[in-house]
Amino acid sequence: MGFGGANMNKMLKQVQKMQGDMLKLQEQLGDMTVEATAGGGVVKIVMTGKQEVKEISLDPEILNPEESEMVQDLLVAAFNEALRKSQELASSQMSKVTGGLKIPGLF
Repeated sequence: MGFGGANMNKMLKQVQKMQGDMLKLQEQLGDMTVEATAGGGVVKIVMTGKQEVKEISLDPEILNPEESEMVQDLLVAAFNEALRKSQELASSQMSKVTGGLKIPGLF
């Protein structure tokens, strides 16, 4: 095998290791969580690194039927913040595996 063949084998092994590391990370992201709040903490959402909502907490003081529109707005704000944080978590963890290499279709 020539010089190019040895480099190609080394590169293929690195790619295979990266694929394995990425699969392991995707599993781990399901266990990692982020937390977002809105309205000074009266609404809290906990989301995994896989963008799955694990918990929604509402302070009982905001459960007044006259405040339903505000509660809806706070839920949307907290959800969007949790989603942003979850995506940032996944992206930062993935960049550790890929060495900062941007791979289309992955985060």
